[in-house]
Amino acid sequence: MGKFKERQTSGQDRQSGRPATIGELAANQIDIFCWCNRCGHHAVAASTVLAGQLGPDFPVPEVGARMRCSSCGSKDVATRPNWPSPGQVSRHA
Repeated sequence: MGKFKERQTSGQDRQSGRPATIGELAANQIDIFCWCNRCGHHAVAASTVLAGQLGPDFPVPEVGARMRCSSCGSKDVATRPNWPSPGQVSRHA
């Protein structure tokens, strides 16, 4: 890694590099997007329900280890916050 990039990322990424928790997402009314790495099936899980089941301090990336795909039955599930869409892009200039 170059010295410039190393200096830029040294302080910022280490402080804000922690994963989001289910409680933080539930407080902001953001659900959790789940993706099966085996078959590509995807779904959205309610963060408020998961906060009640797993606890509010549970990290979002680790939620996938507790899930199973409802399509193929695989336990290889990835999870991330279901960020709101900025909307349709109507014009590229």
